[in-house]
Amino acid sequence: MTNTSSRLQSLDVFRGLTVMIMTLVNNPGDWGHIYPPLEHAAWNGCTLADLVFPSFLFIVGVSIVFAMQTAKQQPENHGRLMVKILKRALIIAALGLFMSFFLNWDFSTLRFPGVLQRIAVVYLICGLIFIKSGYRFQAILAIIILVGYHLLMTKVPVPDTGVASLQPETNLGAWLDRNVFTTAHLWKQSKTWDPEGLLSTLPAIATGLLGVLTGTWLKHPTYSPKIKVYGMLAAGALLMAAGLLWNIWLPINKALWTSSFVLFTGGIGLLFFALCYWLIDIEGYQKAIKPFVVYGVNAITVFVVSGLAARSMNRIMVNHDGSKTSLSNALYQQFFVPHFSPLNASLAWAIAYVLVWMMILWVMYNKRIFIKI
Repeated sequence: MTNTSSRLQSLDVFRGLTVMIMTLVNNPGDWGHIYPPLEHAAWNGCTLADLVFPSFLFIVGVSIVFAMQTAKQQPENHGRLMVKILKRALIIAALGLFMSFFLNWDFSTLRFPGVLQRIAVVYLICGLIFIKSGYRFQAILAIIILVGYHLLMTKVPVPDTGVASLQPETNLGAWLDRNVFTTAHLWKQSKTWDPEGLLSTLPAIATGLLGVLTGTWLKHPTYSPKIKVYGMLAAGALLMAAGLLWNIWLPINKALWTSSFVLFTGGIGLLFFALCYWLIDIEGYQKAIKPFVVYGVNAITVFVVSGLAARSMNRIMVNHDGSKTSLSNALYQQFFVPHFSPLNASLAWAIAYVLVWMMILWVMYNKRIFIKI
């Protein structure tokens, strides 16, 4: 059975799963006890946690096509649409800055780059490119970006060292971030480089363009749904293989968002999305998808609010066992630590946090509360 709704339900499911895993990864009970797949790779390599952000940017690209294709076919409306894209990008970026500022209230150490800021830039650039170009230009541009980024990172000498580098503090992107933002405004755990820095946002745009190309493929008026699935499966496998091959010369690395990382994660995302599309929108599978849908339709909202709530619980101090500690740690020590091993207690807290937000989002979904950002 093919879903005849204009809304692609598999896209909501994939988006929801992505944000759900993002919430799980970002909220362990104890940062010192995390199962390896839920930790980001220390540098080179790729874990489950590393797949989350590129999957979301891929979804951003697909969503652009489904939201804007009709308006794209009306050139007289392009100006208004581009203003709308710019406004939404600015709102998303402002939310990202607010999340960094929240409860710190110190502009001198405000982190300028961030997850939402990168989403905003990718949405803005990919949206404008989609409106004003065709799929051939978009594909060629993605290739140029990936090859150009490879050459920048491996051939251009870093001014501080005089040689090209792919190490955390001495690569070209880290040098650029320190000189543009200064170390006071970078990722607090590093202060010398930022995982969402300026230069690595360039290949992140290529990740978004892979989503745009996928959305264009899905919107093709003459291909059957099964042909579209076969095409996505073939493209996903090729991208994964190309990413693994490119890894020989430029390692798969999320912090640098390397070209091999773009292809490898893009391939995985495409394969999983093809599976979702086949099961949900073609075969009509509906069992057990609602938890992901409720996350998917309010994705940015839950990312922002759950992040602010977690920070708030870490700042509220309470008495526990005769000493002052954060509210989150008191709850964790009281209800999880006594009943599980350290790793499982940390995971159980994260799962509980995901489930609490699921209940809230479930109520919002049933009341048709969809907060558009």
